[in-house]
Amino acid sequence: MTSQNDDFEVARGSGNVFRDFGHPASGVEQTKAVLAAKIVGILDDEGLTTHKAEVRTGINHADFARIRIARLDRFTIDRPLTIIERLGRRVEVTIRVEERRGGGAPVAVKV
Repeated sequence: MTSQNDDFEVARGSGNVFRDFGHPASGVEQTKAVLAAKIVGILDDEGLTTHKAEVRTGINHADFARIRIARLDRFTIDRPLTIIERLGRRVEVTIRVEERRGGGAPVAVKV
């Protein structure tokens, strides 16, 4: 759905910006982005710097720095899951596989 204004055009996205921009691994990228956002939220809520997070988790502060600036290309999905667990949170993953209809999302993420 698209609407027009004199100054700008608004387009409704799919809920996955990576898919909207044609990234081939959009589901994986969206999953990593959602997990990274959760990590940043935990760090902010607890007032943890990247160095304090390293001391607490044993995970290099550079990984936390990359997550904070959304440089996630070096990460597989299991890395942020491990980080969240080491920050004292439980991660629950639900997977549902269904047939795609009408060009829908190949992977939908809910964390």
